[in-house]
Amino acid sequence: MAERRNKVQIITDILEVVNSRGKIKTTHILYKSNLSHQKLKQLLQELTEREMITEEKERGTRYYKIAENGLKFLTEYKKLRKFTDSFGF
Repeated sequence: MAERRNKVQIITDILEVVNSRGKIKTTHILYKSNLSHQKLKQLLQELTEREMITEEKERGTRYYKIAENGLKFLTEYKKLRKFTDSFGF
């Protein structure tokens, strides 16, 4: 059975999905990140408050885009992941 993801892994998954699409609807993030609507809503709010993503409304539809802080997080997380993987963690 697969291990459960921790919060950092979930946030990374969300940021990678948003980054890969340029701008993306909430529903598509929901499908790609495999989260409940309530949990995703909480995390999107937190990521917006931390200025890792930005929210845009276009014709009544909400879109999310990755912000500079989100890109920095992904870059640093990938470095950390590479480092820990090199030691077998």
